[in-house]
Amino acid sequence: QVQLVEAGGGLVQAGGSLRLSCAASGRTNSRYVMAWFRQAPGKEREFLAAINWTGGSTYYAESMKGRFTISRDNAKSTVYLQMNSLKPEDTAVYSCAAATSIAGGPEAEHQYDYWGQGTQVTVSS
Repeated sequence: QVQLVEAGGGLVQAGGSLRLSCAASGRTNSRYVMAWFRQAPGKEREFLAAINWTGGSTYYAESMKGRFTISRDNAKSTVYLQMNSLKPEDTAVYSCAAATSIAGGPEAEHQYDYWGQGTQVTVSS
């Protein structure tokens, strides 16, 4: 069992930056693929980015490339999402997820075994 706890959300002005973190505890010795998703009010959850166990391979939703960067520090059992040039439409609850294995593309939510509770990001115009 793995517990995921996100932090770093908050209120930021358009054009600003935030760095989210996702700390894992419990059975963290497994080689999980980690990902970030978000869900805005009235919308479906959206895949943002994923990173493999070593951190050597990353995958982004096309619309996030260039603004968001995913990284991980396995010594701290933590995954990060650096978000730059934020826009009001980035307002959402951001959640991290862990998968023991990915069979297809990392966008598919059903492949993730563990989820955090989410952290609110609000971007004002």
